[in-house]
Amino acid sequence: MEKGPFSVEWLAQSSRGGGREMPGECRPCPLDSSREREAAGGRSPGHGAGSGSSAPGRARTKFSAAQLQELERSFREQRYIGAGEKRRLAAVLNLSQSQIKTWFQNRRMKFKRQTQDAR
Repeated sequence: MEKGPFSVEWLAQSSRGGGREMPGECRPCPLDSSREREAAGGRSPGHGAGSGSSAPGRARTKFSAAQLQELERSFREQRYIGAGEKRRLAAVLNLSQSQIKTWFQNRRMKFKRQTQDAR
């Protein structure tokens, strides 16, 4: 029987790397091997230290005690921050608006966990 491009035999061979290619099908790129990535001095995306961060190489923001005090005070007043309050806090605390927004998102999740644990 002919080993057609969708037969079990063809699939088994192709998964071992010994099968014929379909027209228009690409072979794995040699740069995808981890050995070559390491030789180039890079890490594979999403692996290694710092994975999961949205901006590679960006250090975690270390808030000062005064910044945390003001952020917590503002959170006690209102859990969801408006645009004006976000701008005001960013200017007063010398932080970016995205840092303020992210802090509030994280603080709401912490609050949610605390209230669920208390139940």
